[in-house]
Amino acid sequence: LTGAQDGSVRMFEWTRPQQLVCFQQAGNARVTRMYFNAQGNKCGVADGEGFLSIWQVNQTTSNPKPYLSWQCHSKTTSDFAFITSSSLVATSGQSNDNRNVCLWDTLVSSGNSLIHAFTCHDHGATVLQYAPKHQLLISGGRKGCICIFDIRQRQILFTFQAHESAVKALALDPSEDYFVTGSAE
Repeated sequence: LTGAQDGSVRMFEWTRPQQLVCFQQAGNARVTRMYFNAQGNKCGVADGEGFLSIWQVNQTTSNPKPYLSWQCHSKTTSDFAFITSSSLVATSGQSNDNRNVCLWDTLVSSGNSLIHAFTCHDHGATVLQYAPKHQLLISGGRKGCICIFDIRQRQILFTFQAHESAVKALALDPSEDYFVTGSAE
């Protein structure tokens, strides 16, 4: 799966030189993040205008439409994570009201899909990591802050300053004992 500054999103197969599917043509907002879900049957794309779009991967048409596309953040959606069986999605980004980390239910109408919004990261959340064993979300912000959320209780557990500049990367070890942060500095 490839995404570009021009907003195009294409899927390739290792053994074929041509694209299999063009999910999104050029001319859209820049792609900020994209992932397959754990089952590999869906892919999601976040963009610089605050939208998250999700497609079924096993499409037979060359230019399929997303089955879900909605604006998660008023300024930008920088990252997201599929939670559990992909019906729950967490997003990070920047919104005018500082609700910069959100939980969404993809099985209900778009008007009711926001389950919870966390007010955090004054200048926006840049990255997000899901820890399934502990049911935690870890987010990094533009000012170097890290927040850890309990998604079952829908509350912030910890906040601390990890860097002096924007957090650009989060990685979680497979046993979920440690996580690593990387910053713009």
